[in-house]
Amino acid sequence: MRSDRLLATLLLLQTHGRLPAPELARRLEVSTRTVARDVEALSSAGVPVYVERGRRGGVVLMPGFRTDVSGLTDDEMRALLALTDGEQGGSLGRAVASAVRKLLAAVPEARRGGIARARRTVVVEQQGWHRAGQRTDDDAALTELERVVAADERIRIRYRPASGDPGWRTVDPYGLVSKAGTWYLIAAARGTPRMFRVSRVEEVAATGTPARRPDERDLEQVWIELRDRLEQAPEAVTVRVRVDPGRRAMVERVVTAQLVGPPEQDDQPDVVRLPFRAAGAAVGALLGFGVVLEVLGPPEVRALMAERAADVVALYG
Repeated sequence: MRSDRLLATLLLLQTHGRLPAPELARRLEVSTRTVARDVEALSSAGVPVYVERGRRGGVVLMPGFRTDVSGLTDDEMRALLALTDGEQGGSLGRAVASAVRKLLAAVPEARRGGIARARRTVVVEQQGWHRAGQRTDDDAALTELERVVAADERIRIRYRPASGDPGWRTVDPYGLVSKAGTWYLIAAARGTPRMFRVSRVEEVAATGTPARRPDERDLEQVWIELRDRLEQAPEAVTVRVRVDPGRRAMVERVVTAQLVGPPEQDDQPDVVRLPFRAAGAAVGALLGFGVVLEVLGPPEVRALMAERAADVVALYG
């Protein structure tokens, strides 16, 4: 959007004072003609920016000019903070992030406490899980979660897990994380940091009591631990399962929380391929079905099923 580009131009000039038009064009990923039009638009809006000709010329911002940010709303500040905290794509990234930080430094002292709190409770990460992009969710609960998280309150959420019925949980939030456009609530549940997908939060209820987290770590530290634990999980495995077609839907519904992708039909009509996140997860999910289904492969998963089944027989036999 042009308004975003004009802001980026102003921030770059505020940081550097003077930049050659080709350099501005490179950083903004536009043509020099577009840069000239943007400079004209900024000048018409009252920004003291102009073009100097010659070998040492370029686009110049009058020395001493600073954008007045005292009128920024809290939502606008949160957006700027998200911009500085995330990994920015393109060649513009680091320069804009640095400029935004300097812009925020001009916020009046009385409002800096709220800014510091916002920095601790929001993380934006553009890279998708396992380097794959994800769709953006329509998160109805996000606005209310932002409010109670900023207030540092213990909250109750009605949460719908990937499998099973929704239920109420009392949690102590660290903050909110946007991962490739998908929002997560990071909170301690019964003293253990956990990740809750915001699109599965059906209701939010504030308790009016302060959050009581199990440790002094901030949001970013806890998020990195949870993220790395998930991304370093054992390698996924696709398991071939023979199951009565009439019971296939039930089996798929029960094991869906352990899958990393959709089930696929095998060449044989009564065989389905299930992509589990790990061999152990496959055995744990399938063993309870007993003789309703048969694991055909891979061999290591079939052998592990037999081993676990023998352990059960030994325990109860």
